[in-house]
Amino acid sequence: MIEKELKYHVPALFGESIEGLNIKPSGHYVDVTFGGGGHSRGILEKLDGNGRLYGFDQDADAGKNIPDDERFTFVHSNFRYLSNFMRYYKEKEMNGLIADLGVSSHHLDDESRGFSFRFDGMLDMRMNNREGQTAADVLNKYPEERLADVFYLYGELRNSRKIASSVVKARASNPLRKISDLLAILAPFSGKEKEKKFLAQVFQSLRIEVNQEMQALRELLMQSLKLLKPGGRLVVITYHSLEDRLVKNFMKAGNFDGNVIRDFYGNVQSPLRMLSKAVIPSSEEIEKNPRVRSAKLRIAEKL
Repeated sequence: MIEKELKYHVPALFGESIEGLNIKPSGHYVDVTFGGGGHSRGILEKLDGNGRLYGFDQDADAGKNIPDDERFTFVHSNFRYLSNFMRYYKEKEMNGLIADLGVSSHHLDDESRGFSFRFDGMLDMRMNNREGQTAADVLNKYPEERLADVFYLYGELRNSRKIASSVVKARASNPLRKISDLLAILAPFSGKEKEKKFLAQVFQSLRIEVNQEMQALRELLMQSLKLLKPGGRLVVITYHSLEDRLVKNFMKAGNFDGNVIRDFYGNVQSPLRMLSKAVIPSSEEIEKNPRVRSAKLRIAEKL
């Protein structure tokens, strides 16, 4: 199990996130981003015979990493359907939930999935490659204004309108199908010094749109409030400012705007209590796994 997980994905902030869950041996937990099973393995090691763990993943490839453990249940689905499946399994309250957001090493290193500009695969980027629109669909079908919004909102690109205009002009002659088609359009927009950062922002924006990541995250966080029992832990690892801001606001205020509501006496009225400032990877972890450089771990407790 360990060897398979390492080939699939090296979990970020492993020890810190498992500690943050404050695992009770007989508790019931959910890992909504199962992936290679790294965090799930850490949870199972701390559970006794009465403990339960559910692992969610919409990617069919993750099914190859399912542990042979009767305490574990794999759910082949997007975590936005968390509440539906917990009702199906008759789980009313959980002791903890962990989410390791973002794209895994497995996805980035698989050229057939289209997540990385290092390869010339098809413009796919779907976490669930069985259904839904691809990055090619977004680039070829979205109106120019909507495409510009995707680049601006999810990639934080100031020249989003110019990029969208270039995409629309190019696709009028030939539809964009491969990564090289997109890279040819993007070439004039960045110098060599900032090329990787720029391309990462473009690919991030498309990936978020294709997988509806921000909407799914909002739904997950709202459902966590109903699912976690008092004292239950919400543990989330983020990788970019958009999702981190959302998680931070929610843990602090119980809403996505971060507007703290206080009672007559000035006491904060929030369903969660943030337990610490964001935890970041150590220099040693970053050296071993550079992809975790931007990771931030946030932990909250249900009141």
